[in-house]
Amino acid sequence: MAFTNQNDATLFGQLLQQARPCWPHLLGILCLSLLAPPLALLAPLPIKIAVDSVIGTQPLPEFLNTVIPTFATQSATALLVLSAALVVVIGLLMYVQGLAVWLLETYAGEKLVLDFRAQLFRHVQRLSLSYHDRKGTTDSIYRIQYDAPAIQWILINGMTPFVTSVLTLAGMIYVTAHIELQLALVALVVSPVLFILTRSSSRRLRRHWDKIKEYESSAMSVVQEVLTSMRVVKAFGQEDREHERFVHHASKGMWGQMRLAFIAGGFDLFVGVTIAVGTAAVLFIGVRHVQAGTLTLGNLLLVMAYLAQLYGPLQTISKKVVELQSSLSSAGRAFSLLAQMTDVPERQHAKPIERAKGAITFENVSFAYAEGQYVLRDASFEVNPGSLVGIIGATGAGKTTLVSLLTRFYDPTAGAIYLDGVDLRIYKLVDLRNQCSLVLQDPVLFSTTIAENIAYARPGSGEERIIEAAKAANAHEFIMSLPHRYETQVGERGMSLSGGERQRISLARAFVKDAPILILDEPTSAVDVRTEAFIIEAMEKLLRSRTTFIITHRISMLKNCNTILQIEDGCVRDATNGEGISTQAGTDMLR
Repeated sequence: MAFTNQNDATLFGQLLQQARPCWPHLLGILCLSLLAPPLALLAPLPIKIAVDSVIGTQPLPEFLNTVIPTFATQSATALLVLSAALVVVIGLLMYVQGLAVWLLETYAGEKLVLDFRAQLFRHVQRLSLSYHDRKGTTDSIYRIQYDAPAIQWILINGMTPFVTSVLTLAGMIYVTAHIELQLALVALVVSPVLFILTRSSSRRLRRHWDKIKEYESSAMSVVQEVLTSMRVVKAFGQEDREHERFVHHASKGMWGQMRLAFIAGGFDLFVGVTIAVGTAAVLFIGVRHVQAGTLTLGNLLLVMAYLAQLYGPLQTISKKVVELQSSLSSAGRAFSLLAQMTDVPERQHAKPIERAKGAITFENVSFAYAEGQYVLRDASFEVNPGSLVGIIGATGAGKTTLVSLLTRFYDPTAGAIYLDGVDLRIYKLVDLRNQCSLVLQDPVLFSTTIAENIAYARPGSGEERIIEAAKAANAHEFIMSLPHRYETQVGERGMSLSGGERQRISLARAFVKDAPILILDEPTSAVDVRTEAFIIEAMEKLLRSRTTFIITHRISMLKNCNTILQIEDGCVRDATNGEGISTQAGTDMLR
């Protein structure tokens, strides 16, 4: 394929590597597509036979005499029947070839897109939270859903027609030159002009498509933010404002599309005029040759028919290079996502871990989300297995960040964290995170059944284990009162349930996981007193024989803690049993 720059060539190489499992399918499509040029060359032949040999007195071409039985050429009527039969046979062959290509293209294209999307989705899940914090979720969604199909458009809808057009062009040039060399040379004069037009238009279109993809991603981001925060939008009556914000971003994409349409329309106009001029020149010279007796009328008609098929591939080649700029832009965005490196890498020979004892050590740990903006500074403390650790501090002090480092959602900017005497970075990530159960202030449920949400921590958990976990979390009673019990659909993010019910399902999930380390992040801050009592009772069962970190603003939650860590101005200090807790922290806990 003709590339507009070196980056396009590199990108095409990446696409071919990505499509490696589908190479046999692509080869099959190419081979079937290669049948199109010979069939296209045969298509005008019945007309030539009818004009030169039925209406006129010219003999059949020599190659036909060798393949057609003698009885089919003995009279004008027989030749006319032969011409009509050839029209039907060639048309049928062209239809069967087109159907076979279409079916294989559909299968290969869908498989390519599915595999590419799956790879992108898998990679995005493994990127660290810091990447998602910076870029947001919508940009990744857009690249997976809307940029990934570019592999189909380029390799199947682009490459195959391009190669077929090149071969068809070569065949048409050969046949036309064999009939009349001068006419073939005149017809090809337009090629350099088309090349220049294609190159200049492609570069401009590529730049505009890059911008449009960004505009569309921004507009989609507004939709995602509003729909996931609908209660807040309605509570403050900001529907019109959000509508205007969406229109503002979407209109940039609309005007970008208008500029693209203007460039593409201008390209089509110049291509059409160039081809029309070439056709006019061939017609003029061809008629002069017929008048001079150096060319038969049948051959002129044949040349003009081939000329339409010669300019067709030229036009296809030019337009495909231009049209694929959108897909090349999308493919570049998709591969740039795959090129993103995680901030939390796993070592090549990472150490497995079955079940940790739960001894935690922070050694001079510092962390900053942005360079120079430290959330934690030189944090050092030790936690014995089975300890209950309370974490207090003002809102935004870094409490959640502290436990996020423990699960390796982020890695420390400086210092090290040890689990059972081994640096966390030495463990396999999956094994490490299997050692931790996490219960958040705002529990996250998936839009599936209650049973599946409870079993999410241990896929494949049996019904008995799920019910046992629900009972331990004081959730079984309210679940049994629901119409479909454990098969009740919880709705998007579990919004068909109350906050307390969602929290108890989240606790049941932690019971099912049965991890040696438990992290509770404000588990009772958003529930009423009665629900809090249910949750605390369930939590007391869950805490047994586990190393537990509990983030809370409530002093009542700290009464049984072995260690209390207070975070203030990025510093972590031991305030065990409440001694030495600052006035500000104490006030904050009572809020």
